Amino acid sequence: MRAVWILWLRQLKRYSRSRSRIVGSLGQPILFLFGLGFGFGPVFARAGNGNYMEFVAPGIIAMAIIFTAVFGGIEMIWDRQFGFLKETLVAPVPRLAIVLGRTLGGATVALLQGLIVFVICLAAGFRIHHPLLLPIALAFMGLISMVFTAIGTAIGSVLRDMQGFQLILNFLVLPLFFFSNALFPVAGLPAPLRVVVLLNPLSYGVAGMRQAFAGGTGFDMLTDFVVLGTAAVVLLGISSFLFSRIEA
Repeated sequence: MRAVWILWLRQLKRYSRSRSRIVGSLGQPILFLFGLGFGFGPVFARAGNGNYMEFVAPGIIAMAIIFTAVFGGIEMIWDRQFGFLKETLVAPVPRLAIVLGRTLGGATVALLQGLIVFVICLAAGFRIHHPLLLPIALAFMGLISMVFTAIGTAIGSVLRDMQGFQLILNFLVLPLFFFSNALFPVAGLPAPLRVVVLLNPLSYGVAGMRQAFAGGTGFDMLTDFVVLGTAAVVLLGISSFLFSRIEA
C-alpha cells in the first residue's frame, strides 16, 4: 500500500513541475470549446436541441481528461528508455501495487486537468442546474480518468518507442473520442454508427456527466455508472497483466 501512495505522489509531483504540459494540454480542449460551442450553437438551437454549450461542455471536459490520462503511457515508455522504470521494477513490491500507483497518479492528474477545463467551461457560459449533483459528475470524471489511464498503461507496457505510441493514439484514442456522444447526439445516427457509439465506454461517462450537470437522476445514470465502472475494472486488469510481463 505504501508503494501505491509513493507512486501516486510521484505522478502528482511530475504534473506540478511541468507547467508547459499543463498549458499545452489545454489548447485543444479550448479550441474545441470555443470553435464548436459558439460555431455550432446557433445551428443546434435552430434544430430544436437547446443550448449546444451545455451539450458539448461535458464532452470537452472528457476530451481533456482522456488525452491527459493516455499520456501516462508515454511517460512509461520514457521511463523505460532512461532506466527509471527498471529501478521501479526491481523494487521489492508487487507489480500490481506499481500499476495501481501509476494508474491512480495518472488518473488524478487527468482529473485535475478536467477540473481546469470545467472552470474554463463555466467562464465560457456553461451552467450546472443542480450543484448538489456535482459530486456525481466528479465521480464520472474520475472513472473516465481510470479507464483511459489503464488504456495508456496497457499500451505503454507493450510498446517501446514513442513513434508507435503516436500511431496508437491516432488510431485508438481519437476514434474513441469522435465515435462517442461527446460532440453530437446519438439520436438520428445511422444504426451501425449508433452501435459503435453504444459500445464505447466514453459514451457512458459523458452521458453520466451530462445528466449530473443537468440535474437528472434515474436508471440511465446508474447504467452509465455500472458500465463505466466495469470497463475501468476490466481495463485495469488487462493493464496489470501486460505490465507484469515487462522484463526488468
